[in-house]
Amino acid sequence: MKLDRIDKHILSLLQKDAQMSNQTLADQVGLSPSPCLRRVKQLEDAGYIHGYVALLNPSQLDLKLTAYVQIALDRHTPDRFAAFDAVVTQCPEVVECFLVTGQTADYTVKVVVPDMEAYQDFLLNTLTQIPGVTGVHSSFVMRKVVDKTQLPLKYLK
Repeated sequence: MKLDRIDKHILSLLQKDAQMSNQTLADQVGLSPSPCLRRVKQLEDAGYIHGYVALLNPSQLDLKLTAYVQIALDRHTPDRFAAFDAVVTQCPEVVECFLVTGQTADYTVKVVVPDMEAYQDFLLNTLTQIPGVTGVHSSFVMRKVVDKTQLPLKYLK
């Protein structure tokens, strides 16, 4: 599917407010509601939009500690990676997990918990108990400088 300027505008607006009514979206992109809804459906079907979520405020939920954890494994084998992936995907504290390269870690994991005590419990009783984990390095967020979910659309052709 080739995206035109209206498709890009729809994507930009929905990234900022996915609850926007179709009528409001149509007005802002210069379409009538039916063609606008068809375009949104086409963007969903083509995989440009793969879901809608409510973004919650961690502080309101008493989740005040965010850690980025670099994790090293003992072996780089498919079974080791699969075993690690299976455990972390089941951890509600893990909100992002990336297999990475170019550093001493194999994974970078973003963990959100209420406080240091909860983090210590998660670290000692979950992360370090995963078979093959040989090293863990934690960095803690002191303040968010940029916190957005919007992807840059300027690179779309």
